[in-house]
Amino acid sequence: MTKLVTIFGGSGFVGRYVAQRMAAQGWRVRVACRHINDAHWVRLYGVVGQVEPVFCNIRDDASVRTVTAAADAVVNCVGILAESGRQSFEQLQHQGAARIARIAKEEGVARLVQISAIGADANSKSAYARTKALGEKAVLEAFPEAVILRPSIVFGTEDEFFNRFAAMTILSPVIPLVNASVKFQPVWVSDVAHAAELGALGRAKPGIYELGGPDVQTFRGLMQDMLGVIRRRRLILSAPLWLARIMGSAFDLLGKLTFGLIKGPLTRDQVENLAHDNVVHDGVMTFQDLGIEPTAKEAVLPAYLWQYRPSGQYAEITESARNLR
Repeated sequence: MTKLVTIFGGSGFVGRYVAQRMAAQGWRVRVACRHINDAHWVRLYGVVGQVEPVFCNIRDDASVRTVTAAADAVVNCVGILAESGRQSFEQLQHQGAARIARIAKEEGVARLVQISAIGADANSKSAYARTKALGEKAVLEAFPEAVILRPSIVFGTEDEFFNRFAAMTILSPVIPLVNASVKFQPVWVSDVAHAAELGALGRAKPGIYELGGPDVQTFRGLMQDMLGVIRRRRLILSAPLWLARIMGSAFDLLGKLTFGLIKGPLTRDQVENLAHDNVVHDGVMTFQDLGIEPTAKEAVLPAYLWQYRPSGQYAEITESARNLR
């Protein structure tokens, strides 16, 4: 009988790539998400009936149990970068992860993969990092043989990192950054999904893996590379952490006063995350332990950032014609 995997957050950025890979392996795929009417496109990842979006609220035991029943493997990709209403870090990244792991064990699920993040720290000033760590702890307590993946900043066609800053260059002559010297180790979303696939298939040793791409760069360096890809020149300005904390707090207050109607470009919590390097640590399991060679961003960025070039998809043709003159 064909095996079944339930992917929580399977219509999100990372989750959709995990769904594609598991469908390619011949598994039936349940894509558990909050907005099922916006996720029907996931059916295209497999043959008729192979990939199905199903409603799930991970804040509710019964809802999680319904979509977990009969699953051979579970992958939890749920995570948020900023809180909104009832979608809080505590409810989703800590309590939600704990609930999924506990119910998966109770339902007899064989394998569990949890997508976390580099920087997860129970003592962090950041609620994002703190709840990621608490979620990991709860998962391992309920499901000790789980595979936990901690990626650095994830990039890919639908990312909210390079796309966000590239879009900014269309209207602004300046790229504002917070702590431009902070270091990242960007990792391609497909490589993260590959690691999750190995975990779901039982081909990864249980434990925590930190996932980073082949290069470590500063925030400023990443923006400079991005500008090179999109053929634009922009001034990169870096705000010091003390100023960014004030700005983040002000934007948070504005959001509360408007009941979430106005959202600032930055939160205080995001500033706290930018105070620390986001790179793979020494002495941990990595892509190498999974037999995966991470993909360099240079091989991927041009494939989706071309839309931000002054000449769009015709930029290279335009440049070639200019060289012929």
